[in-house]
Amino acid sequence: MGKYKVVNISMPEEFFRQAEKLAREENRTRSELYREALRQYIETRQWQKLQRETAERARKLGITSEEDV
Repeated sequence: MGKYKVVNISMPEEFFRQAEKLAREENRTRSELYREALRQYIETRQWQKLQRETAERARKLGITSEEDV
């Protein structure tokens, strides 16, 4: 992954407590837990963007169902 940057974040206490509990249960650090959460968020956003772009292309091509493909 390369170089790391130190980042400070603010969150509700309840989120922090839940993150602490999860990190302990999964035997990893909070940093690992937060990195994984952000990695999943980024992947989800990229997937959603791809779906939107594909849907737009399909609309322009008149594709409205699986059968059209």
